[in-house]
Amino acid sequence: MKEQTFQLDDLTIQFLERCQEYGYQDPSEVVRIALTKFKLALSADKLQESANLYAEVYESDRELQELTNLGSEE
Repeated sequence: MKEQTFQLDDLTIQFLERCQEYGYQDPSEVVRIALTKFKLALSADKLQESANLYAEVYESDRELQELTNLGSEE
C-alpha cells in the first residue's frame, strides 16, 4: 500500500490513537474504512440525484406516462 500524509486536528488524532477501543487494528484501518464508507455515500447521493431527475422528467412528460400505463396493462 502507498503512504499518504495528512494534517488532522487534535481531537481526530486522539480518536485515531484510541482506535483499538473501537475494534480496529490501527489508525490506517479506521481511515481506509471511513473513506470507503464516504465513497459509498457519495455514490448513493449521485444515484438519488439521478432518480430525482428521472422522476421530474416522468412527472412532466404525459406521453411517457401513457406509454408506461399501456405497458403495465399488458
